[in-house]
Parts: sequence; structure tokens; C-alpha cells
Amino acid sequence: MADYALTDKVIILTGAAGGIGQVMAREFASAGAHVVLVGRTEKSLNAVAETLGKSRSMVVPTDITDPDLVENLIATTVEAFGRVDAIVNNAGGGAMPREPEDTPYEDWVRLIDVNLTSTFSCCMAAGRQMIKQKFGKIINISSTAGTKGNPGLLHYSAAKAGMLSLTNNLAYSWAKHNICVNAVVPGLVATPAMIGWGAVPPAVTDDGEEVPRLTRPPAPADVANMCRFLLSPAADMITGETIPVRAWFAADRFWT
Repeated sequence: MADYALTDKVIILTGAAGGIGQVMAREFASAGAHVVLVGRTEKSLNAVAETLGKSRSMVVPTDITDPDLVENLIATTVEAFGRVDAIVNNAGGGAMPREPEDTPYEDWVRLIDVNLTSTFSCCMAAGRQMIKQKFGKIINISSTAGTKGNPGLLHYSAAKAGMLSLTNNLAYSWAKHNICVNAVVPGLVATPAMIGWGAVPPAVTDDGEEVPRLTRPPAPADVANMCRFLLSPAADMITGETIPVRAWFAADRFWT
């Protein structure tokens, strides 16, 4: 029988106060994990922690673009729990779409830093602890923009593609340390923000017909479910994989 429980696993979750992060935190905690909630704003993290219960969460406000603060995050977690079973690198950021030739250098640097370089820092700090332990799991949350591209978000696409290469390299290098490294690749996700911006198509047509679920974007829970599986013992032999969560929403597969 496959084991999908996360009983007493110590899981660091970056971007924990975001639309997907909050759902991940609840899913991991409900499966029995201790979730270390990471983000820049302590107030937002505390609000998430209240929904999980003190025994299931710890708040560590961290700007993950600062490598020293990331090292402190890992040290704080080890001090509290004695180990790091997993880290889910969910934090990231975007920008307003524009033509590639109009992309400011400052925006390029910012998005590479917040999406790719910060993920590198988190992988390195957590990975060194996992090498000492001789076990661990890392999940990098990329995007379909990193697989099929998105010229309107040239810098975001490049960063998310870089995360896939980072994942593959670490999976190869750290397999000998019993560390699984995988990438989860969501497309457009029906977060509250995306729904509010009108980016998510309606579930019902103008004629009142229900739109087939698999032709619409997934929900945050669908991303959380995939991550729970990868963090569970049922996925102990899965590493170096790029796993999309996109149903059959055509815009996440093809150029449009």
C-alpha cells in the first residue's frame, strides 16, 4: 500500500503566504508535517500559521534573495527540529507583460534574482544540510513559461527555465546522498489573485453550459496535491523529473 502521509516531516515552504503557498501549507500540515512558513511579511505568515495550529507550523520571516538570511533559515529550522526533511521552493515573482525588446535591464535582474538565484540559494543551503543527514527532498516550483516560453515575460520565462536545469543538475549530483530533487511545473493556476484579475476563464459559458473541468486551469489544491505526493514515501524513487500541473488548458501547452 502506497504511503502518502507526511507524519512528522519537517518541510520548509517558501512563498507560504501566497495563493498557492497557503494551500500547500494546509495540505502538508493535514498530512502530519511540521511546516516552516517562509516569506517576507511576518504578519501574513502568522495568519497562515493560525490556520495550521502551533504544533504544525513555525514562522521564519526571510528575504530569500539574501543568501545570509537563507542560511539563517536553515540553521533556525535545524535548531528547532534537528533536521530538514524537505524544502519546497515556491516563492517567486512576475512582472507586467511587454515586448522582449522593451524589457528593462533592471526588471531582468530582479526577476532572475527572485525566481532563479533565490531558488539556487535555498537549494544550496538546504542541500548542504541534507548531505550531512544523507537524505532529503527538494521541490522547485517552476512554470510552463519555462517549458514552452512566454515572450511577453522574457525574464520570467528564462528564470523558470533555469530552475528546470538547476533541478536536473542537482538530481544527478545529489542522488548519491539520497536527495530527491524534482520540479513541479504549473500553468495558469486559479488563485484568488488570478481570478480577481480576470485571467481565469469562467466555469460556465454565456449560454449557461458548464465548461469541462480538464479544459480549465487547475486550482492551487492540484499543485499542493502533486507536491504532497512527491514529498511522501510513495515518491521516494522519483528524482530529476519535471512534472506539469496544467490539465488540458491549451494556452499552457501551445503558442497562442
